[in-house]
Amino acid sequence: MKQFIQEITEKVLNGGKITFDEAMKIMGISESDVESLEALYDGANGIRKKYAGNKVDLCTIMNAKSGKCSEDCKYCAQSAHYHTGIGEYDLIDYDQVIDRAKEMEREGAHRFSLVTSGRGVEGEEFEKLVEMYSRLSKETSLKVCASHGIISHEQAVRLKEAGVSMYHHNVETSSDYYGEICTTHTYQDRLDTIRNIQEAGMELCCGGIIGMGEAVEDRVKMAFEIGGLGVKSIPVNILNPIPGTPLGELEPLSPVEALKTMALYRFVIPDCYIRYAGGRMILGELQKIGFRAGVNAALVGNYLTTIGSKIEDDIQLIRCEGFDI
Repeated sequence: MKQFIQEITEKVLNGGKITFDEAMKIMGISESDVESLEALYDGANGIRKKYAGNKVDLCTIMNAKSGKCSEDCKYCAQSAHYHTGIGEYDLIDYDQVIDRAKEMEREGAHRFSLVTSGRGVEGEEFEKLVEMYSRLSKETSLKVCASHGIISHEQAVRLKEAGVSMYHHNVETSSDYYGEICTTHTYQDRLDTIRNIQEAGMELCCGGIIGMGEAVEDRVKMAFEIGGLGVKSIPVNILNPIPGTPLGELEPLSPVEALKTMALYRFVIPDCYIRYAGGRMILGELQKIGFRAGVNAALVGNYLTTIGSKIEDDIQLIRCEGFDI
């Protein structure tokens, strides 16, 4: 297996692409095969160095509207379909936003994104967000990002004009498995929003969640499907099972399985930002392995409904692994 890993590493370093079958073979590495795992991590690291360089991108998010979501995504604590006990509130005001953005700027984040619960945003709520983004882009040096669910092409254009450089919209899982995760909107709805974002000229941040009960084939297929969208920022979330949701009783994915997936994404999409996102805290001390297994970006600070890590701790960890901030 180690020789196979070395061969496909050379293939990618020489400009080739791995096949679906080769990707499945990567995911088949046993947790006890430490030698092959080390070769996989080293290979992903070499590919990252060649195609993506040595700089790490740090982003942070703010939950700008919480709970009462009409959608039934089975992983989500904010869905109105489930009882999870999270705090619920309507769109926050700009004073709260700018205070948080300035704090994140001081602590070293590169990007700042507002995230709202719900299928999408409309009317007065959307107009307020446009105004917030217009002010944020002028009053901070942060790259301004947004995550507001399903949006139209016209909305995407308005957000770009307001200073939003990147829009976040995950596919969440493979097209084959999506119906098992959400029934209130479709995988195609997500692709339509992605097209609207790209046609408006914004960058796209698009990844998914692993450990939702999907087959390994679905995890691999998601990587190839995201690669086909031309995405350059890929957040890989690890399911943090939330009590009260349909996935709340699932066993968390093993750290090695998560790290193999991070490395796999680097082999499939060599030149992108592979971004540590929600759930990475389950890796504990093994988080540092991800930064030498293809990961070169991170969502830092707290997440939407769960606790993350301190930015200063992440920066120290990343620098210890030899990256530039």
